[in-house]
Amino acid sequence: MDPAATTAPIQTDCETESTSVWSWWPSWRPTSMSLLKTTESKILACIQNDLWARFVTLPNQDRIWTLTLTNKVVRKPATQAPKSPLVMVHGFGGGVGLWIRNLEPLSRSRSVYAFDLLGFGRSSRPPFPSDAAKAEEQFVDSIEQWRQSVGLENMILLGHSLGGYLATSYAIQYPSRVSHLILVDPWGFPERPQPQTQEGQGQGTEVVKRPSPPRWVKAIATVVSFFNPLAVIRAAGPWGKICHCLSNSVLCHVILFVLILRYVTDSGPGLVNRFRPDFKRKFEDLFDDDTMTQYIYHCNAQTPSGEVGFRAMSESLGWAKRPMLQRVHLLPPSMPVTMLYGAQSWVDSSSGDRMVQIRSQAHTKVLLINNASHHVYADQPEEFNRVVENICNSVN
Repeated sequence: MDPAATTAPIQTDCETESTSVWSWWPSWRPTSMSLLKTTESKILACIQNDLWARFVTLPNQDRIWTLTLTNKVVRKPATQAPKSPLVMVHGFGGGVGLWIRNLEPLSRSRSVYAFDLLGFGRSSRPPFPSDAAKAEEQFVDSIEQWRQSVGLENMILLGHSLGGYLATSYAIQYPSRVSHLILVDPWGFPERPQPQTQEGQGQGTEVVKRPSPPRWVKAIATVVSFFNPLAVIRAAGPWGKICHCLSNSVLCHVILFVLILRYVTDSGPGLVNRFRPDFKRKFEDLFDDDTMTQYIYHCNAQTPSGEVGFRAMSESLGWAKRPMLQRVHLLPPSMPVTMLYGAQSWVDSSSGDRMVQIRSQAHTKVLLINNASHHVYADQPEEFNRVVENICNSVN
């Protein structure tokens, strides 16, 4: 059966506005699911291949916003088995629109699926438990229920950042469904470094001392640690549109808080564009306006849900409470794993090297993409697409 031709439970493309406690703030928080839909539609209009965009309804009635791309121009022989589909899972604060440079090139020879994680983008935003293991389980269960609803037998599973963490957790629990695991700058793999003690420093171990953050950074981090990671974007209201491009940074809640304070004191409406001008440049040949940053803003200014789950799974400034390196030995040796890192990313690629050591008898490969930061797929889309396509072709 051609996975692209399977029928999934769908609903008409309509959405109701949230009636949560946040909805009383419309003038201060100028966002809605309708605005997100409109902005996303402008992004997806760039796609020329056959695109099926719909909600996939899970057994518990949660809805997962899903894209399926196929290339009908390529005619496959009737005797040729369909190729394993590629399923792409975005990172924290993201959505399917961020794959706009990758969806079409990667769907030239096989079906490509992309979906908004539960609690993010246009997908349902249910409550998440505060327990790290239970929050992770809710994410992973939704991915498996999505797979069953769509009708995929197996897939090449690609996850970026938080999506890489969840994709690995999924592959551990459902190994028969994953033909190849591709992790792009994955979050949450290493253990949080422990502070060196005086005893440890006196045993001949070379210790590299890092400068301690200024007290004002520690103070702000302490204050915002009581809130969800994206709360500042909602609190910023209209100014959140200026600073939403930092939503995928580990330090986003601290930096955004500081920038809002600086906005009040400096009256500088373009502070974040000056701070991260590279983000807009990633897509400037597709859009000559702020379409992509508007998209991220509307993804993240909605009712908090997935970020609550993320907060439950993380501690301090971005470490996972349940580091994935402690569990990667549970992946079957027969499952190939490729880890892609941006050479200039804040994510330490040494976790990939450690994973190679842990899976010494298994096919595990680490690749660095030059001139790319955390958003590898957008910084160097041609190279990213080439590498991913080669991986996919190695499967079938």
